[in-house]
Amino acid sequence: MRLPLIPILVIVLVNLLVDSYIYKVLKRRLKSLLLSRLQLWMSVALLVLIIVTILLPRRNCTNGMLLGIMWCLYTYFSFYIPKYIFVIVDLIAKVPRLFHRHRLKWLSSIGTVMAVLTFVAMWWGALVNRYDIDIKEVDVEIPNLPAQFDNYKIAQISDFHVGTYGNDTSYVADVVEQVNALNPDLVVFTGDIVNSKTEELEPHVSPLSRLTAPDGVFSILGNHDYGDYSEWASPQAKQANRDRMIQLQKAMGWQLLNNETSIVYRGSDSIAVIGVENIGDPPFHVYGSLPKAYKNLNDSVTKILLSHNPAHWVDSISGHKDVNIPLTLSGHTHAMQMEILGWSPAEYRYRTWGGLYADENREHQLYVNIGVGTVGIPSRIGATPEITPVSYTHLRAHETKANL
Repeated sequence: MRLPLIPILVIVLVNLLVDSYIYKVLKRRLKSLLLSRLQLWMSVALLVLIIVTILLPRRNCTNGMLLGIMWCLYTYFSFYIPKYIFVIVDLIAKVPRLFHRHRLKWLSSIGTVMAVLTFVAMWWGALVNRYDIDIKEVDVEIPNLPAQFDNYKIAQISDFHVGTYGNDTSYVADVVEQVNALNPDLVVFTGDIVNSKTEELEPHVSPLSRLTAPDGVFSILGNHDYGDYSEWASPQAKQANRDRMIQLQKAMGWQLLNNETSIVYRGSDSIAVIGVENIGDPPFHVYGSLPKAYKNLNDSVTKILLSHNPAHWVDSISGHKDVNIPLTLSGHTHAMQMEILGWSPAEYRYRTWGGLYADENREHQLYVNIGVGTVGIPSRIGATPEITPVSYTHLRAHETKANL
């Protein structure tokens, strides 16, 4: 798919204005012909880069080409976002000139520092932080938890998006090793193992098959796992892509729960692990059915639900007296791959974007894992990759983020 001509022209025009402004600043304030020319030629190179990148096809190309497009776009914006920041702050610094006063030089200096820090943060997020795995231990109280499941530990991972790593399996192998080192009783993966096609998973089958726990590895599908972000020659080709996904996860030793329930036993006690296919808010397709996965949702069985998109919990579980599911585990949000001092832009898109949540009477709890992978942009600015060992006890949860 190619972007329409008008958005391309708008991008080109805005960038020409920004580059022209910075060129004049370098020439007039620093009186440096070398720096101004360097800025000019760098701007021309970046302009050519973005035009060529945008015109390349996206939906029907190899994963290698998609990775190349992703890195070209990221490189481009890593230069222009700092430029935008500097120009905006510098224009604000010029406001006193409207009243015949001097420009606020100190504010221009702040704009320069902000631009440099933004550039550094973007590349730190791409080269360092997106591999810096964070182990977030959480204790969750589950009412009427069967006695033999007290201190039961489930390690949750989510949103691998292995296509982002191409054929390089080193990071995926590192995640597997760190999960196994936690010695969990059960491992769950809450969706989005690929970006767009099942073939992305094939190089990573071997390391992912080493993921192990006494009660196994359960998984569900996320919105990226159905092939909806690719063009297919026929409906049969798309179905074959999904069939291959099921085959590979089976080969990895994972139990894929497609609107299904698996019972986990400890002695004479048991809990139900429910897995639904993707259920979320628009524009994401709905494939899942909770009633199909578990018919009597109000019975007394202790249930843990795996549902990729936390919007499902908000819409259909939280506050629903007729649904006895004390805990749901989700992913999907990535915290939009940006979190600074506990704030993330994801909060403007998702009511539940990361961490532990509970409804008013604490009858239903939700944990949103912000994922271990990246999609769209190969960077995590804050929002470090997350592995969540969740221990189930009769104690009160100590990390509840909000009552909803």
